[in-house]
Amino acid sequence: MPYQSPISPGVSWYESTIADRTEYPALDGSRTADVVIVGGGFTGLSAAVHLASAGVGVVLLEACRFGDGASGRNGGQLGTGQRAWAEELEGQYGFTRAKALFDLAEEAKAHLLQFADTHKIDIEFVPGQMSVVHKKRYLKDYRAHAELMATRFGYPHIHYMDAVETAERLGSTRYLGGVYDAGTGHIQPMKLVVGTARAAARAGAHLYENTKVTGITSQNGRVTVATAKGDVTAAKCLIAVNAYGGNLEPVSASHVMPIRSFIGATVPLGQDSPVLPGGESVDDSRFVVRYFRRSKDGRLLFGGREAYTADNPLDISTHIRRQIAEIYPALAEVEITQAWGGSVGITLPRQPFVREVMPNVISAGGYSGHGVMLSNYAGKLYAETVAGNRDRLKLLEELKVPAFPGGRTFRAPLLFLALSWYALMDRI
Repeated sequence: MPYQSPISPGVSWYESTIADRTEYPALDGSRTADVVIVGGGFTGLSAAVHLASAGVGVVLLEACRFGDGASGRNGGQLGTGQRAWAEELEGQYGFTRAKALFDLAEEAKAHLLQFADTHKIDIEFVPGQMSVVHKKRYLKDYRAHAELMATRFGYPHIHYMDAVETAERLGSTRYLGGVYDAGTGHIQPMKLVVGTARAAARAGAHLYENTKVTGITSQNGRVTVATAKGDVTAAKCLIAVNAYGGNLEPVSASHVMPIRSFIGATVPLGQDSPVLPGGESVDDSRFVVRYFRRSKDGRLLFGGREAYTADNPLDISTHIRRQIAEIYPALAEVEITQAWGGSVGITLPRQPFVREVMPNVISAGGYSGHGVMLSNYAGKLYAETVAGNRDRLKLLEELKVPAFPGGRTFRAPLLFLALSWYALMDRI
């Protein structure tokens, strides 16, 4: 029987392609460590690898199974730069800081591919990504963006696509133009999760699944992480829970909030299908973004849903198929073999939230769209911080990420209303 995550609905096609996924034990008894990590997604597992490889004693605790959250259930797209365009960040922080943030993201991209190669993880990387426009008034901005990437930020891999090129590359006339990025691509994210966990275990990290953290305290220079069957005491702690477990400490819970995202996998479309003949990944200009790509065996993996609530829908497939048909009418009746989803963490400005939230406790999350590469790299930057170099992590720590308005009582309904409004605007 396929594994069913207790926190994320549906059955993931990613998981169905992994035949030998390692299971890790639950914590039973108390332990001590140099660093304790809460959260077994990209950030936590990456930090565990780099810390353990440097001889640091690491214990990592995951409430469910590794990758049950956003890390194992996302669209697999790497993107380029931060979630906000580099020129937008320049308007907020000035050119020097915007260029440093862009360069950090490029380092993150290169590091992910090198990490997978070094540890022999078959992440199924396919180059090429398109960002496409669903409203005519956005075309000017996309054209300018392609020019600025080359002339101002030293990134020559993006070019503007007119409607004809866009239709040819997509196999659809639904979009009006966009940009093509030859310097990035997409991966199979669950294979990266599984491979990173194995690399962490080989390096000597102590990994525990199905171990829910019930509390974190920091006093007298030590951090204690409590679970139902034992505590972990360490000098430092990394909270890498993203959308799940934010109630462990109130600062992160105020700045990173969960939204629901869903993906469907179709049957293989066949070699003669006009859908994405080049195999690139795609994201569109909607605020409630739609994202899609072809899998290694020719399936269309399509993500998107405009209902941002805490519920687990009984039927994910119907809604996903309806969105597929808007772009590819010929696929209106296509069979969807798997459909899955869950919560991902976002911040108000859609930028990462990295802060020291208690003495010796750093929280990292809210990557919002570029998490595949940024969250992995944040784990490496945290390991650098433990080793005494916090300069690069500070680039993320110093981002201006305000709390969601409304306090604990009203911030969730206010977020729902805001996202529903933007979803309506996407249609007009």
